[in-house]
Amino acid sequence: MLKELVHFQIFGHTVIIYGYGLMLVLAFMACVVSCKWLARQNGINPDLVVNAVLIGLITGIIGARVCHILENLHEYTRPELGFAGNLINMMNLSGGGLTFYGGVLLATPCLILYAWAQKIPILRGMDIVAPVLMIGLGVGRIGCFLNGCCYGEQGNLPWCVRFPYFSDPYIAQYEQHQIVAPPQLFQRAQDYSVTLLDPDDPQMRASPRLQQIAAQTRSLPVEPTQLYSSFTAFLLAGLLISYLTIRRVEGRVFALMLILEGFSRFVLELIRVEPSVWNIWLGGQIYGMSISMVLGLMCIAAGIGMWMLLPENQESHVHAVAI
Repeated sequence: MLKELVHFQIFGHTVIIYGYGLMLVLAFMACVVSCKWLARQNGINPDLVVNAVLIGLITGIIGARVCHILENLHEYTRPELGFAGNLINMMNLSGGGLTFYGGVLLATPCLILYAWAQKIPILRGMDIVAPVLMIGLGVGRIGCFLNGCCYGEQGNLPWCVRFPYFSDPYIAQYEQHQIVAPPQLFQRAQDYSVTLLDPDDPQMRASPRLQQIAAQTRSLPVEPTQLYSSFTAFLLAGLLISYLTIRRVEGRVFALMLILEGFSRFVLELIRVEPSVWNIWLGGQIYGMSISMVLGLMCIAAGIGMWMLLPENQESHVHAVAI
């Protein structure tokens, strides 16, 4: 499966490197490097930003996880799992499940408090953080692709992806009766219900035949919205770094990030498979809006408001950034 990017043996023990976890580590490293570089170019002690990135990472993951849980609450309140089982699922990040906006909502005030405590110019610091956020998002979304989460609607474009057996798209399409799994991969539970055989199940691990059958079955093709989001994030990072070299009003780089990211996320959500939290009636049709669409619109409004409220005559301390 894509989730298990690499596995090898060390002293008789199997070591598995998961694509999602690896990309989170690389995203953190990319954020540290880019943030220190931008801080140095903009007159801020680069040593201070390492702590800032670490604070942003921890609070961002917590906020992103909480937001994902609230968005998919039915998956974490299953009666058959009980309190302990649902709590373990909430804390398990190995299968993905981080909502970007939830991370931003919690990390932003925490980083503002840190900047205030360290006497870092808050608006200038926010301008530095804006492209760094997009770089981290771009790398992280590659992890989402390797993990199979955050996928899009079914499509027939040449670059649409058929995800492997037991991935999120496969399970969702199986449960919605859009695909039929090979009968060899069924297992009967104690209540006589039929479920799919988990690839980590000892029965699957011990059977090369079952592994071969699982390797040959795929989901229906879906839009690789994770890669769309990654490409968009890297593009926005480049635009924001370029604007950082010429902006005359501190804080507007962050405001521009809110506007552009909010708009791009809203558009991408139109082809992503996400549960609706709010239905609107428009032109005789009912359209569902995911929590990320709602938060995207809020980001656009906040970015426009921030842009307009920042004074035009404030003194800027921009240093040229060599790209």
